[in-house]
This record gives sequence, structure tokens and C-alpha cells, in this order.
Amino acid sequence: MGYIFVSWVNKYIIVNLFHWLENFFSNYGVIIILIVFIIKLFLLPLTYKSYIGMAKMRVIKPEIDELKEKYGEDQTKMQQEQMKLFSQLGVSPISGCLPMVLQMPFLLAMFFFFPNSIELRQESFLWAHDLSTYDSIATLPFTIPFYGSHVSLFTLLMTVSQIAYTHFNNQLTTAQGPMKNIGYVMPVVFMFVLNSFPAALSFYYFVSNMVTFGQQYLIKQFVDDDKIRAKVEESKLKNANKKKSKFQMKIEQAMKASESNKSETKRRKGKDK
Repeated sequence: MGYIFVSWVNKYIIVNLFHWLENFFSNYGVIIILIVFIIKLFLLPLTYKSYIGMAKMRVIKPEIDELKEKYGEDQTKMQQEQMKLFSQLGVSPISGCLPMVLQMPFLLAMFFFFPNSIELRQESFLWAHDLSTYDSIATLPFTIPFYGSHVSLFTLLMTVSQIAYTHFNNQLTTAQGPMKNIGYVMPVVFMFVLNSFPAALSFYYFVSNMVTFGQQYLIKQFVDDDKIRAKVEESKLKNANKKKSKFQMKIEQAMKASESNKSETKRRKGKDK
């Protein structure tokens, strides 16, 4: 079932869903596709909320860029002003990430479910002769460290789809620098990790990537950045005279204390010299 933070997903959801679908379908590749669609439909509200959160961050990017130019290297002041800006505009910087984090248990649960599903043994789908092991389409004359001496096509498809989705997603976010590029590195890492894992697992992740891509594309057609900008401006007027919350005040005090400690440390080092 996996570790405690994902075992509940397998025990109470995936196993029951898997066995229920077995009553209607004998092809396990089809069952995997249906599991993806059902889970994605169940998680659609989180996907939508994540997209809206990223859209809000995207439309306020000009304001954030202005703060960066204004405060430059003063990171403490920059963070304080950013928090103030987010509060005024009614935007949360984690609103786009949190829904994705809540979906992680389902992705990780599959990492334990498919390699341990005895039902998949000797069950074929498309070019994979056995979904319980890797779908080798070519054998290499040498062994690549951490990868192996074979090529799994489902793993390659999963990698390409994840890179394509990352490229599409980067157009929707304000991420820059290393955070923007790490999305291209992780699929390659997982290509090495999953090359020798069951084909069912790579196939599930591949289908999941494609469905997520489709959901994001459809949501994009119905979400108007101008309307989101109007809502942000409305929140700005509403919160213009809003007092800082106790949480904000504590965060600012912690930042000021941290900056004060840094300044004191620099002053002492200067004296020592």
C-alpha cells in the first residue's frame, strides 16, 4: 500500500476502484486509462483552483517587477512589500501550488500500487507483453548507469509528455531562473528511475500527463485574464485601508529581527578585522 501518507489512497480508493472496473473490463490498459480519467475528474476542482492561482500571479507580475526594481538587493524590504501587495490584491503566492501538493498522494500512491499488483502479471497492452514489467522496445549493446541496457517506450512517452506539459505550464506561471528550469530536469530524472519499473506505472503517468494537459488547455479557453485582473483591482480597492493581520505583523517582525541580526553580525565582523 505504500507509506502511511499515501497508503490510505491505495487502501480505500485505488484498490476498490481497480477491482470495480475489473467487473466491466478485461483489458488492464483500458482499466488504467479509466482510473486516470476518474481520478482527474475527481481532482478537477483542485486543478481549476491551481490554474486560477497561477493566473492571478501572472496578471500581477508587472507590480512584482516594479517592486524588484525599486528595492533591488534589499530582500527583507522586498519581501515585506510583496506581502503587503499580496494582501491588498487578495492574492496568495501559494494558491497555485497548494492544490498541486494535495494531488501528490495520488501520484505517489501509484508508485506503490502498480509494482505490487499481481493482476497485471502477463497481461498485455499495445506493444507491452507484460504490464507488470518494463516494455522493452530495444536492447542496447551496453549498459547506461542508473538506466539499464533496454529502452522502455512508455517511459519515453511519459518523459516527452512531461517536458511538453512543463513548457506549456511555464507560459502560465511567473516562475523564473532555476525554478522555471527544474521542471525540465525532473522528467529526465524519472526517465532513468522508471525505465525498469512496470510498464503499467509509466503508462499511467503518461496518460495522466496528457489528461492534465488537456484540462489545462480547456480551462485556459474559459478563463479570461482581463476578468481576473478586474477582480484583483476590485480587491485592491476593497483592501486599501485594511489593517495588517496578526500573522502579517509577526512575519514582518521576524523579517526585521533576521535583518537586524545580519546587520549586527556584519558589524561585529567589521570590528574584528
